[in-house]
Amino acid sequence: MTKKMSYHWHLRQIMATRDLYATSDLVPLLAERGIHLSREQVFRLVTQPPQRLSMDTLAALCDILDVRVDDLIEITVTHDQVTKTVNSHLAPTPAPTVRRSTIRRPQGL
Repeated sequence: MTKKMSYHWHLRQIMATRDLYATSDLVPLLAERGIHLSREQVFRLVTQPPQRLSMDTLAALCDILDVRVDDLIEITVTHDQVTKTVNSHLAPTPAPTVRRSTIRRPQGL
């Protein structure tokens, strides 16, 4: 059995509960806390789950929105059952077919 980790990013929903609908509203609030991100970076942070996030930025978001980390990030775990077959005879994959190529040069070269 294998575990697969995933997460849900709730920044946009939490912002809406605080009447913050424009992503650009976060730019000055983050800057007040020493986090200087462009409008485009903040837009991506709000609209897409981040793959990387600095602890300073995460702490600033929690302070601005008055939430805890687990309010912003919901971690989920799924268990995948790996089935193994004993003595299974799989058909071998056929070798790729070889085709001859002809290279033609343009006229005049």
